[in-house]
Amino acid sequence: MPAGRKFSIIIPSWNNLPFLKMCIASLRRNSKYSHQIIVHANESSDGTAGWLAKENIPFTASRENIGICRAFNQALPLAKNNMVMYMNDDMYALPQWDEALAAAIPESPAWMLSSTMIEPRESRNGCVVVADYGSTLESFRENDLLKDFPGMTKPDWSGASWPPVMTPRQLLMDVGGFSEEFSPGMYSDPDLAMKLWQRGVRYFRGAGKSLVYHFQSKSTNRIPLNNGRLTFMKKWGITPSFFYKEYLRMGQPWTGTLAEASDSLAWVNRLSVRLRTALR
Repeated sequence: MPAGRKFSIIIPSWNNLPFLKMCIASLRRNSKYSHQIIVHANESSDGTAGWLAKENIPFTASRENIGICRAFNQALPLAKNNMVMYMNDDMYALPQWDEALAAAIPESPAWMLSSTMIEPRESRNGCVVVADYGSTLESFRENDLLKDFPGMTKPDWSGASWPPVMTPRQLLMDVGGFSEEFSPGMYSDPDLAMKLWQRGVRYFRGAGKSLVYHFQSKSTNRIPLNNGRLTFMKKWGITPSFFYKEYLRMGQPWTGTLAEASDSLAWVNRLSVRLRTALR
């Protein structure tokens, strides 16, 4: 098995064992390559840690829910492969997902890649394929999805930062993983992408043939959410939406390494941010 095609896949999970089992089963069944799967078990009052131990899956654990950012960072030292992915536990990996993602990896050591999500409900995320195959495990139409998904691929797109998201392990270590001031996790995705941008990364590619089904919000709807948008604005001086649109060109057709953002537009956005934060 080519070592360069193996990923270390980190999955934070919070008392979501049925979905976690489904996610891991899909990775085992539908991956071409043999990847390392790592889980952080938040709280684990539903038996997650015991099941992981029985399955010989490496994991870290916390007695309480510490959120996605801290969970990922605690699990990161267990990663053995050069390519590290963050994946949600309510995702189902479809066949060829990893082969298509591996094919998008550049020779450069500085990059970020995303798979393409299929979701059951409309969203403002233009990188998503909207198709309803169930929003619960009981309603999940797995066989229909496996039959239909080849017709759902799309052209590669710019702006990778949505999970499943992958980047070189050394880059993650260099920037300190996810920023824990965004705990439990809202807007930590664009923050990580911005940290990579600040280190010179300009290769943010979404693989249109790497598909995962996402059941949507199986953890975030159970907890109070942080005001990550405001945290991002205060930290970086621009809005997340401006970063996605003008820096990452989120959702636009993939054309290669990104150009720099317009300084004049960035100045206007920073002025807007200062006004908004001053009024809070």
